[in-house]
Amino acid sequence: MSEFRKVTDSFSVAPQIALGDLARAAEAGFVLVINNRPDGEVPDQPTSAEVEAAAKAAGLDYAHIPVRGAPTAEQVVEERAVLAGAKGPVLAFCRSGTRSIVTWSLGEAGAGARSRDELVKLGQAAGYDLSNALASG
Repeated sequence: MSEFRKVTDSFSVAPQIALGDLARAAEAGFVLVINNRPDGEVPDQPTSAEVEAAAKAAGLDYAHIPVRGAPTAEQVVEERAVLAGAKGPVLAFCRSGTRSIVTWSLGEAGAGARSRDELVKLGQAAGYDLSNALASG
């Protein structure tokens, strides 16, 4: 069972979730799950199709925005658009949660929605160090 780490009231991240975690996510009030993990990183991880089927069975919307390494500008824009269309709290996941929170943070910073300092503090509170991902300059 994966730990859901609250970043804001509307956004949380998690390390790799199990298919059974999706019903728990719905019970916790999430309405959308974003999978930031590419298929096939490790042999035993569920595929995007399996996660999507379990998400939909639990009544959740689903998006797959696979990030390898650092997110691209296009992935940041895509994730921000998906988040803007969410009708409630969102749970994003990858192997450790880092790619998910970095992608979200870059979108927030790029849109001027939150300052670098605020994002670093939100990351720290959720257990992630965003200081290098949001390096200024």
